[in-house]
Amino acid sequence: MGYELTGKLVAKYDTVQRTESFKTREFVVEKTEEINGRSIVNYIKFQCVQDRTAIVDKVNTGEEIKVYFNIKGSKWEKDGKTNYITNLDAWRIEQMLQAGSQAGVDNDYLEPLDTFSSTAPDAVDDLPF
Repeated sequence: MGYELTGKLVAKYDTVQRTESFKTREFVVEKTEEINGRSIVNYIKFQCVQDRTAIVDKVNTGEEIKVYFNIKGSKWEKDGKTNYITNLDAWRIEQMLQAGSQAGVDNDYLEPLDTFSSTAPDAVDDLPF
């Protein structure tokens, strides 16, 4: 199941080569919500893996983006102790165009920034052809 979140990119980090065949990259999105007249700010850290690490390259900090992601969880045991780890795996980013940035363009228009499929990498294609 895929999720999405819209907010402002506030940080992006370098790609980290975890093993010879596995790499990750993290970035942070600021999400502000109005709840009962109060402004609540949350900072959400996402990760990209493998060939998806480049999807954040075309976005600058401070820009409004929409992130499509999956929630992944794992169990880790060491020395008799169990830890649970949750990752927000981003697989697509779209840039939200700002008002007035292009004449005649609706403010909700999204510009895809990646060259990958518009579906989640683990989505099932049930079409018969």
